[in-house]
Amino acid sequence: MGVDQRVRTWANAYNRDGYVGGVPILTEVEAQEHRAGLEWAESQLGASMHYKSKAHTILTSPYKLATHPLMLDLIEALIGPDILLYNVTYIIKEPGSTSHVSWHQDLTYWGLSHDDQVSAWLALSPADEESGCMRMLPGSHANGVMSHETTEDDDNVLLQGQTVLGVDESQAKLCPLRPGEASFHHGWTLHASMPNKSKDRRIGLNIQYLAAHVRQTKHDLDTAMLVRGEDNFGHFCIDTPAESDLDPVAVQRQIELEQRHVEIAGTA
Repeated sequence: MGVDQRVRTWANAYNRDGYVGGVPILTEVEAQEHRAGLEWAESQLGASMHYKSKAHTILTSPYKLATHPLMLDLIEALIGPDILLYNVTYIIKEPGSTSHVSWHQDLTYWGLSHDDQVSAWLALSPADEESGCMRMLPGSHANGVMSHETTEDDDNVLLQGQTVLGVDESQAKLCPLRPGEASFHHGWTLHASMPNKSKDRRIGLNIQYLAAHVRQTKHDLDTAMLVRGEDNFGHFCIDTPAESDLDPVAVQRQIELEQRHVEIAGTA
């Protein structure tokens, strides 16, 4: 099956179920190399890169992955040819961690004007039932936005612990990924994940793509970058991709961008 046919098949599954998993982007060796780059950066920073926004502005690896041609081919099939890269962040569950993600929809508090958005999740280590891979509720994207409650839960990875209650978990499907595979889900698709009970870190690169016409409704200071096609709208300030790893000026800028992201996504 050629690349174009595979992309159409994945896009059809996504449109039907609100997500598609097991999309091969990298070899396992390549995934290991990108993981090594992440863990080198963590050693230099003296801290985990978990949930740090705009990772592609300070590290070359996440930028390369977010702009991988096959990633963008599938995104184009889903939201059109004019693609903005909105955010890239590592989501890491340490071995034996009690961290989890409650049932939620990505777009709930992001303040975006439209739902022409795709969340990609690229595995850099095994993501399976033991390590707490994502669970998806097929077809839930068709219901649009659902009511969320904010919760106080230190183990919940989400900024507000936002949770959709009353989910029929018997309908949920596991979305396991081998290193180098990716999943893609719609912003209204209900998904969750459980703690990591394995002996390895569960590392995923989370990438957020928008169609160029989407804008931020909370203020006019949000940032993104064009990665394919044209931006005829100019709704966002422009992010700068990393040209080297951990450039001091870029690192300082990333701190400011992360604070701005928390102000946006961390408020209803």
